[in-house]
Amino acid sequence: MADHYRAPLDDMRFVLNELVDLDRLAEVGAFETATPDLVDQVLEEAAKFAEKVVAPLNQAGDQQGVRLENGVVRMPDGFVDCYRQYVDAGWPAVCGDTNYGGQGLPWTLNIALSEIWQAANMSLANAWMLTQGAVDAIQEHGTSEQKATYLPKLISGEWSGTMNLTEPNAGSDVGALRTKAVAENGAWKITGTKIFITHGDQDMSENVVHLVLARTPNAPEGTRGISLFVVPKLMVEPDGSLGTRNDLRVVSLEHKLGHMASPTAVMSYGDNEGAIGYLLGEENQGMACMFTMMNNARLNVAVQGLAIAERAYQRALQWAKERIQGNDISGRSAEKVTIIRHPDVRRMLMDMKSQIEAIRALCYSIAEARDLASQHPDDAVREQYRGYLDLMTPVAKAWSTDQGFEIASIGVQVHGGMGYIEETGAAQYLRDARITMIYEGTNGIQALDLIRRKLPREIAATKKLFSEMHETVQALSDDGNPSLAATGEQLAPAIASLEKATRWMRETISTDPEAAAAGATQFCRMLGFIAGGWLLAKSALRATKLDANGKTVSGIGVTKTQIARFFAEQHLGPAAALLGPITNARNTVMALPEENF
Repeated sequence: MADHYRAPLDDMRFVLNELVDLDRLAEVGAFETATPDLVDQVLEEAAKFAEKVVAPLNQAGDQQGVRLENGVVRMPDGFVDCYRQYVDAGWPAVCGDTNYGGQGLPWTLNIALSEIWQAANMSLANAWMLTQGAVDAIQEHGTSEQKATYLPKLISGEWSGTMNLTEPNAGSDVGALRTKAVAENGAWKITGTKIFITHGDQDMSENVVHLVLARTPNAPEGTRGISLFVVPKLMVEPDGSLGTRNDLRVVSLEHKLGHMASPTAVMSYGDNEGAIGYLLGEENQGMACMFTMMNNARLNVAVQGLAIAERAYQRALQWAKERIQGNDISGRSAEKVTIIRHPDVRRMLMDMKSQIEAIRALCYSIAEARDLASQHPDDAVREQYRGYLDLMTPVAKAWSTDQGFEIASIGVQVHGGMGYIEETGAAQYLRDARITMIYEGTNGIQALDLIRRKLPREIAATKKLFSEMHETVQALSDDGNPSLAATGEQLAPAIASLEKATRWMRETISTDPEAAAAGATQFCRMLGFIAGGWLLAKSALRATKLDANGKTVSGIGVTKTQIARFFAEQHLGPAAALLGPITNARNTVMALPEENF
């Protein structure tokens, strides 16, 4: 059975127009061209390109993989041509700075496009995602000369970008890195080894611009002594042309569980005379600069969780509608039925669909917050959205990818035994999804970031979030719709539990950080599920009003209401019950002596 991808444009449009509110974004001067009509046209064209060109390479690329030949990484068949079409069509430049050849459209649109690209072919879209992060970092921290040199080609996609943090001895503990940078002739000579470098090399772009963390002589220990450098694969001449090969190379490619068509490289810098690099930002401020790129990547990785879940759902739904097996348990038919008629299969599909819609709403709402935090003319509004952006980014990265993997696993289950066979494609989604929970900061690190940095700092943002959640509960009660009221009955106590957990976490992180850390992952999970349930409830309220006003396809209110109610009844109770594990984890997590493990 063919594995076709179709961009879920109706669901995406609903979130963009009804939850995110493109009209409001277009009122901001920087985004005045981003009208709903234009956004819709862009999404339509992206869907066509993804469905016809990008997605058909996904399974074949997984089967063929990448290879290292004479120091050059060769991509699977069709990838180079696809990349060229992507660049020629102007897709990389959608949200780029207009001063450097970009189109200046909002990040909210770019996140929607990212969902399409990542669902179509995540291994290929990884290169596109990291280049956007490099653009952000150079845009924010680069000199005028660095911007003029690198941004036009990165924004156009002619050159690609990478992120070089991890070393054999320094994974999440970035402060332990040993790569060195020594000043010489107005530049820096970089020597060291980096591992796990996604798209560290490939044969698709003309040049690869590496952003490399290294330590300068006499720098302080730990993360306070790290600097960030721009290290191009091919040197850039004063006239912008490409020159000689820099002293860097791919030593090997990792053999991985998934992402077979995404080269994960071991990079060596300075084996001979030293790789030439250029300081980005201030010396010893490398982590602050790199976090610009990492925060970009963390939201994009959250979207990867969404995208792989959507792809797994579409595959499972197609199978469930075609696979005939078993009798109709209701007794309404004496014939064998397709498995979508079985309650447990329907439960799994509803679980997949409802979680996907919750994740999409969360990711898009954070993208909107990024746009408004950076471009809204009112300082107070910018601060309001900055708070939501900072608070919810680690939640989105962790919760979206945790559930993306779970949804991919459910997709395998819907297929039964055939899901375990590579031929159907369901297993690839499960394999590919697993890395999203690890890279760009493991999900445990996201949870620690949430409780150690974001909760203590973003008090106003948390208070506003809870206030909006309570307003939604009241609206559900006032509407008069029994299904909406049922959703509210689940949402209200969940919010109350979340508020209690938040108070406990804020108090405990300052007095007993180890106890707070023991419950951090469960707290992040709790906030993800309850925020997702709240956004689905908002969706249901909006959809029922659209139905009543005859402004959209008849029946969307019923659909969104049932999805919100299913999610609320299946997930909000367990999420609220996490209050106990969050507050009690300190009693047992660290209690057992190491020698007893």
